[in-house]
Amino acid sequence: MNSPPTNAMPCVEGLRVVVSGSTRGIGRAIAEAFARHGATVVVTGRNAAHAEAAARDIGPRARGHALDVASAASVQTLAAEVKSALGGLDVLVNNAGIDPHYAFLEDTTFESWSEVLRTNLDGVFHACKHLGALMLDGRGGSIVNVSSIAGRVGLKRQVPYCASKGGVEQLTRALAIDWAERGVRVNGIGYGFIETDLTRGMVGHAHIAPRLLARTPMNRFGQLHEVAGAALFLASSAASYVTGHTLMVDGGWSCA
Repeated sequence: MNSPPTNAMPCVEGLRVVVSGSTRGIGRAIAEAFARHGATVVVTGRNAAHAEAAARDIGPRARGHALDVASAASVQTLAAEVKSALGGLDVLVNNAGIDPHYAFLEDTTFESWSEVLRTNLDGVFHACKHLGALMLDGRGGSIVNVSSIAGRVGLKRQVPYCASKGGVEQLTRALAIDWAERGVRVNGIGYGFIETDLTRGMVGHAHIAPRLLARTPMNRFGQLHEVAGAALFLASSAASYVTGHTLMVDGGWSCA
């Protein structure tokens, strides 16, 4: 059994980190935060050139690699590369996800349902199985599964997305139990409405934005650094006795 750390201050310096879906948005902010605090970060995306460009922008502590989390073979390839190049892995942030369909269930095709589940839930399974397993024979580690308020509450016309994120929350709890004695902590982040390049149209919308803010007790949208800060905390020694928990970064949405 791993001994608890004697220093409870948040520290990720020297850790080896993979962040899926990190060429832009929330994943990019998380990757930048880890690199800024001294970790070695593997930036990933389905397009290798985009991942490599993002890594160059982040700096010398980052390296880019193609990754399609919906493909077990792609995840296995990255796991082999990480083991060879870095000697192992300390932190896995499962951020990659999609939400391309807004429709009532009767108008949702099985293909649309499957597309969301393959990336959002199967992708977390593949990454934990092949990348997370690199921590089992080493010094332990931390997995952070990025979920959403959709894993905790229902959202209109988003049945596949809500189902996938609810699955991520339960996967997080169950895997935390399985791997606790092997030194691997498994937690999640459930984010609310965050200002990103993808949400700019929504958070600036004259009718949609006020309705979202009225439903959010803190009456504002979240910022990228607030999600990144949660990831740093959960990965660090400051969270050494935290596992199986999903930290809601949602301005109070899920408790209202």
